[in-house]
Amino acid sequence: MYLLRILRTLALALLIGAPSVNATANIPMSPSKPLRSLVSVEGVRENQLLGYGLVVGLQGTGDGTQVKFAGQSVANMLKQFGVKLPEGTDPRLRNVATVMVSAVFPPGYRRGQKIDVTVSSMGDAKSLRGGLLLLTPLRAADSEVYALAQGNLVVGGLSAQGASGSSVTVNSPTSGRVPNGATIEREIETDFDTRPTVLLSLKLPSFQTATNIVQAINKRYGAIATTRNSTSVEVAAPMDPTQRVAFVAGLESLPVDVGSQLPKVVFNSRTGTVVISEGVRVRSAAISHGGLKVIISENPQVSQPNPLSQGQTVVTPQSDVSVSQDEGRMFQWPEGVSLQAIIDTVNSTGATPDDLMAILQALDQVGAIEGELTVI
Repeated sequence: MYLLRILRTLALALLIGAPSVNATANIPMSPSKPLRSLVSVEGVRENQLLGYGLVVGLQGTGDGTQVKFAGQSVANMLKQFGVKLPEGTDPRLRNVATVMVSAVFPPGYRRGQKIDVTVSSMGDAKSLRGGLLLLTPLRAADSEVYALAQGNLVVGGLSAQGASGSSVTVNSPTSGRVPNGATIEREIETDFDTRPTVLLSLKLPSFQTATNIVQAINKRYGAIATTRNSTSVEVAAPMDPTQRVAFVAGLESLPVDVGSQLPKVVFNSRTGTVVISEGVRVRSAAISHGGLKVIISENPQVSQPNPLSQGQTVVTPQSDVSVSQDEGRMFQWPEGVSLQAIIDTVNSTGATPDDLMAILQALDQVGAIEGELTVI
């Protein structure tokens, strides 16, 4: 009896001291992300560079005789060094490959800094392994030269071929990289440090997200942020360059609540990939889905005439046609069913990704899907 009284006392103490349960604890809160993952700063962006060049030093794996511009490129290069070929001569060099060279000009890079370049074969070269990229000017969209590329290629692919024609290829031997292979020769000007404001462009336009960004910035720094649409936010910034850089660094680390996006279902018709985002709901609907298979097989027969009948041997086509239909299944989704219920139901029917695409497209046509369907 004494032990039972002690247990009752302990239980009462635990109940009194237990924390109260918040009724809103299970309500999903809007996720917060740093501002840098939601916006990009106008005037601080990458620029693409492109050039045409030659890779030399290949072990007979360069462009073949079918690539006419390879010989022209070699002749033009030799002419720059004072070597003039006879008229009508087409140099056929298996140790040379014509390539396209691409690179990305990072924001704010200055003259003399190095960037990586990617080299890809243009002709019918079999491999670029062991090659050297000759000096190649890299141009931007304005046709101005912004960098010069040259260096030894790093090729991750491998190709080997035997005398009988058997071959093996690992990855792609006709493309490679030159780490720090290009030097910046011209700077790209920007108005980031001269404008009175900093313009933040949303990566995923949303009125709610733009409003949340303005509220978060104004709460931290005062009324300095405004927005006129769902794609950009304008922020007044210090004119001193050092202070402006520090200010933008603080902005990028500012946590912001992300506005809810329209749920989407994305189909990739080439690969059969189906991606359903969280939040997709289906209204009450009944679905029946079955497959009809038609198999046609050709089995030609040879008709041989009897001896001395002066007949001719002929081939008579014979076609076998068979039709089979998979067992039809019908299932029903209740009102407001969740993504997990959709996945479980479709998996239980043994449906393929193509079947799933057909089912969801049909549901969208009748207006039963609360979301957006996108085909890529």
